[in-house]
Amino acid sequence: MEQNFVKIIAEQTDRAMWEVRNVIDCVPDELWHNEYCEMPCWKHMYHMLHSLDQWYVNPRDPDFREPSIHTKDLNNLDVVSDKVLSRKEIETYLNNIEKKIREYLAGLTDDQLLEYPVNCEYCRFTLILAQFRHLHSHMGMLMGFVIDDTGLWPRVLGLEQPFPKGNFDKYF
Repeated sequence: MEQNFVKIIAEQTDRAMWEVRNVIDCVPDELWHNEYCEMPCWKHMYHMLHSLDQWYVNPRDPDFREPSIHTKDLNNLDVVSDKVLSRKEIETYLNNIEKKIREYLAGLTDDQLLEYPVNCEYCRFTLILAQFRHLHSHMGMLMGFVIDDTGLWPRVLGLEQPFPKGNFDKYF
């Protein structure tokens, strides 16, 4: 089986996105608006997803368009927002991000990983790794919120666990 860096990145991105979806699904409705560090749980999710959307490919892309649900500073965890996002809006946004990233990776080659996207001071590989770091920092926070408030531990895949199929327990 031939391996290349982009294929490995794509596989790990699929695993990370499965975990993101599962952790979001593990947040009970009664915690959706709970405040953590003075921001509601849903805003922590949106911040994490918005960063993934903007920074995984190219944060300086002149053609980047904010999602239709976005308002000024909605992604900023230092600014209280009047707008509130629903579970459906977060789910739809996650679906759109997954599609965008899959399309990006499908057209990416190993040689392009060390190239710099248009107007960007970081190479593609740095952007991807930085998003894995950022994503999993916030995933850990979200998991901590769920664990602390429910006593349940959201399931993650690690490197070797197969993707669950059909009905599965979303918690360990």
